[in-house]
Amino acid sequence: MTWRQAVASTEVPEAAGPYSAGMISQGFAFLSGQGPHDAAGMLAGEDIASQTRQTLRNLEAVARASGATLRDAVRVGVYLTDMANFAEMNAVFAEFFEQPYPARTTVQTGLPKPGMLVEIDVIVALSQS
Repeated sequence: MTWRQAVASTEVPEAAGPYSAGMISQGFAFLSGQGPHDAAGMLAGEDIASQTRQTLRNLEAVARASGATLRDAVRVGVYLTDMANFAEMNAVFAEFFEQPYPARTTVQTGLPKPGMLVEIDVIVALSQS
């Protein structure tokens, strides 16, 4: 049986379904997709820059709760409602990550809540100390 532990943070909205904000297993933390809502569930702006920034702040909070930071990210999935927002999202993304950058996939898709322009999930490597 594989060992795993749920991760939670009061700094992010509660899960909207039967899933955890993150799971730790085998030296990694798998952070569920976060969107652009603050801990109270309020949408953080209507533009892609504001929403990307809030989404990454949420992921940073879950990463901290797992004992890591976004600087420990090894893989990122970005989901945009419109690929026309890619360049602006990418500029904000660069504020939160540094070289060597994590592997990343970006796709255009529908998102579950009205007004959401972005959702991001992350896998972070945990310290071996």
